[in-house]
Amino acid sequence: MKYVGLHTQQVNNNFKSLLLLFLFPCILLGMVYVFLVILNHLGVSDPAYGEVAMVDWDYVNYEMMCILPWVVGIVGLWFVIAYFSNTAMIRRATGARSLERRENPRVYNIVENLTMSCGMPMPKINVIDDPQLNAFASGIDNNSYTVTVTTGICDRLNDEELAGVIAHELTHIRNRDTRLLIVSIIFVGIMSTILSLAVRIMWNTFIYGGGRRRTSSGGKGNGGVAIIVVMLVACVLAAIGYLFTLLTRFAISRKREYMADAGGAELCGNPLALASALRKISGDPGLGRIDREDVAQLFIIHPQALKGGITSFMSSLFSTHPSTESRIAYLEQF
Repeated sequence: MKYVGLHTQQVNNNFKSLLLLFLFPCILLGMVYVFLVILNHLGVSDPAYGEVAMVDWDYVNYEMMCILPWVVGIVGLWFVIAYFSNTAMIRRATGARSLERRENPRVYNIVENLTMSCGMPMPKINVIDDPQLNAFASGIDNNSYTVTVTTGICDRLNDEELAGVIAHELTHIRNRDTRLLIVSIIFVGIMSTILSLAVRIMWNTFIYGGGRRRTSSGGKGNGGVAIIVVMLVACVLAAIGYLFTLLTRFAISRKREYMADAGGAELCGNPLALASALRKISGDPGLGRIDREDVAQLFIIHPQALKGGITSFMSSLFSTHPSTESRIAYLEQF
């Protein structure tokens, strides 16, 4: 039986990817424009520095038109490089390496049998040398689609359970979930970098720049205060932009995991085996080397085992995975 909803899921994910591609530059350019408006109101960017009481909209628009090509060009180049180097980025973040057929023919045979049964191209296979249990799919096209498993999941799951996990990851590829996730990872990464830079510059201004500026201005300190105000505004806007980018994770509905579970159960023909695999993985999913939340969301079960406190709470607020218990219950109803 053909996987019900496959085409619809592909269309939805392609649409969401395009929507993110449109919304992200709008958010970024909106931040830049608001930043210029605030600077103009404070009298920082206007030629008549220190004498501005209201916003000079003509001057703000002129500045925006001057800076627009630079913002679009730099961010566009950044996105293109990150988009096409996502495979290397994920491998570096997870410590994954290529798995040779002679090293583990069992995994290769399972992947080949599943891909042949659904008529999809054979993806690359990577492995993470870690005794804990987890797996994920990644890639943006047939040349980069990859299924990654840990050595632990290969050693501790039987053939039926491992087939269920791999079928789940292949369904993510078929549904174009991986492409949507890569776009989200890149956008969150760009915003987090901007936020980090703004905070670092702000900190350096407080520690070094402000004091020297006050000393050299004969005690007035207007220059140092102006710089601090500017950088504070930059930090606030960067934080707001980062929050908006985090909200794009809601475009990655938790429903995608249920869809991948359903597709994986149908593909492997054994929903109870996948449910059993999820139960085992949930008992030991933590990967200590994965310290990036954007990459962690790729895994079949979020590696939260080593997290706690406020970090775990905030992560759950923006989680892209439903609870493992609900996924197991869903599979057991097949």
